Amino acid sequence: MPDKPGKEQGKEQPRRRQARGERRIAQLLEAAASVFCTTGYTAASTNAIAREARVSPGTLYQFFPNKEAIAIELGDRLMHEMRETYGEALAPVGPDTPLEEAVSAAVDRFMAFNTEHPVFFALMHGPDIPGRMAEQHDALHTTLVGRIEGLISSYLPDAPPADVTRTAQICLGIYKAGLELVLTHEGAQREAYIQEVKNVLIRYLEPLVGSRLGVSDSRRAAT
Repeated sequence: MPDKPGKEQGKEQPRRRQARGERRIAQLLEAAASVFCTTGYTAASTNAIAREARVSPGTLYQFFPNKEAIAIELGDRLMHEMRETYGEALAPVGPDTPLEEAVSAAVDRFMAFNTEHPVFFALMHGPDIPGRMAEQHDALHTTLVGRIEGLISSYLPDAPPADVTRTAQICLGIYKAGLELVLTHEGAQREAYIQEVKNVLIRYLEPLVGSRLGVSDSRRAAT
């Protein structure tokens, strides 16, 4: 026998409640991101987040017990998106890819993520990183350095591992220093700072790897 209309309506009600709950969570996370960027995590409060979301504190507490829980949920979502971003940005490239093109593409992807989500930088570089986010960030950093090492090793196959690690760490350090400046500017000035970050990375890497990826010193000497 087919389900009665009453049963179908009963199934729809939990789904509608779940959808409303997800929208409310998204609203609260967006508000929290704004507050954390404006005041920093330490100075932020659940009351400020509720005001930014235009809900009562009681409504906020239905979903999150405190601001740390909000920051952790926000951080978890951003970490997941960041992993996808660096997976795309640091994908293997062909041996004939110009260095400038490879660096530009990677920097653009990372900058797009960080400028679209400035709260990621605010949370990860503040004086009081909430909950387990510090450990997650350290793990993300380690993985990111490993991916950069992999790319460098592909076109410097004879380089000692310590040299590869040092080069990867310097590249990441240059990017992070540039990012802090990029986030303090808007519009054309922001674009100019992003280009400067690319220029610094290219000028640092070019003497090591040449103008084309995948061309080691020994292979360049033979051409």
